[in-house]
Amino acid sequence: MSIRALSGEGQRGDRGAMTVTAGALAAATPATRDRYVDLLRVASLGTVIAGHWLMAAVSRDGMGNLLALVPGLQWLTWVFQIMPVFFFVGGFSHALSYRSLARRCDGPVHAAFLRARLRRLLRPTLVFVLLWAAAALAVQLAGRGAGGLTAAALRLVTQPLWFIGIYLAMVLLTPPLLKLHERYGWAAFAGLAGAAALVDVLRFALAVPYAQFLNFAFVWLAVHQLGFLRADGRIRRPAALALAGAGLASALLLVAVGPYPLSMVGMPGEKVSNMAPPTLALLCHGMWLVGAVQLLARPATAWLARPRVWRGVVAANGVAMTAFLWHLTAMLGVYGLQLALGPDLPAPATAAWWAQVPVRILLATALTALLVGVFRRFEAPGRPAGPGAAPGNGPLAAAGTVLCLLGVLGLSTTGLGGLLDGHSATLIAFPVTAPAAIGMAVAGALLVERSGPARRVRLRG
Repeated sequence: MSIRALSGEGQRGDRGAMTVTAGALAAATPATRDRYVDLLRVASLGTVIAGHWLMAAVSRDGMGNLLALVPGLQWLTWVFQIMPVFFFVGGFSHALSYRSLARRCDGPVHAAFLRARLRRLLRPTLVFVLLWAAAALAVQLAGRGAGGLTAAALRLVTQPLWFIGIYLAMVLLTPPLLKLHERYGWAAFAGLAGAAALVDVLRFALAVPYAQFLNFAFVWLAVHQLGFLRADGRIRRPAALALAGAGLASALLLVAVGPYPLSMVGMPGEKVSNMAPPTLALLCHGMWLVGAVQLLARPATAWLARPRVWRGVVAANGVAMTAFLWHLTAMLGVYGLQLALGPDLPAPATAAWWAQVPVRILLATALTALLVGVFRRFEAPGRPAGPGAAPGNGPLAAAGTVLCLLGVLGLSTTGLGGLLDGHSATLIAFPVTAPAAIGMAVAGALLVERSGPARRVRLRG
């Protein structure tokens, strides 16, 4: 049973559902539950949020990146680029969820798995997208050209949605990749890692056009595959030490002698990014992070046995996606208020700027909490169904998922600044506009919703 399963019986997300406190959910946790996975999910998203707040270098003219202004700080990305841990946890949860559903459902379960997994993810995402699109449309219909912080907000607020698009692909591909894992184990991970290395050879040594985009799949799916291995108890201390050591040594070597930059996040204007598209260096970074967090599992699990600590993790898991979606909105609100109330902001990375960082983060945290209070209802899971649920329409669910991930990835590329002017951006090799991306995401969500039986399905993990 998982936080999602527990909260599926309690939070007010569907008709007839009762509201249950985080304390009650925590008290209902079975002794066999892997609490550390829930902590990793919350901690990884929390670290990403903190990193975004810290890296934003805002002025009245717009927004820059602190790491580009102060390159000496780019080593911090080896701590704050923790998204591989989230995808690793996703692999663990997807393995448990799919297997649990397969035991309880009649016939193929792919459609039911997709619908149950995506419903809680897509509802808060689409609410976020549609509200921001309405705000962007209002700005453009008012006839005022968006400049300064407003233009930066419309351009940047959707960028973190790339991670949701990748996560949708992972959910879609879980059944075949789980079969691959069950047959080959570590060799399946090695195959994906080897494919990522080959892509970088094609990219950097042979200059094959568009080859680099394959690593959006190979790099992140390799990390996801590590989650399958953990679900089967195959990343114990020796394997964790090997992963951490080999990953860290390889990442350091690749950055030192290869064409890879130091930063593990994208930098403005850089010729090569470790993130977009991902590189072998980023995969090695993910390997050492996975190994490192596994080495911390035993003491962290003992800490999580404390009731107060576990209640906090339960509560945070229930709103983690909502907080992630709205944290940039909160940060922009804090900066906008600061600009409205006083003179220009201090120059980024100056002593005055650093002195204001704790205050800005506290205010952004408070505003994020307020936004979570307003929008958390959309993250509530559906009601559980009993055993024997109908399988649903697998091809329809898959088609809807593909549309959703293309729409979300497209929107992360285009931003919302050109809703009315036909501005397009390139998604891999294809042009996409913001209205088209929004349309694909909404249409895909509707297809996923229509693909399954009327009854809700509760998942493990």
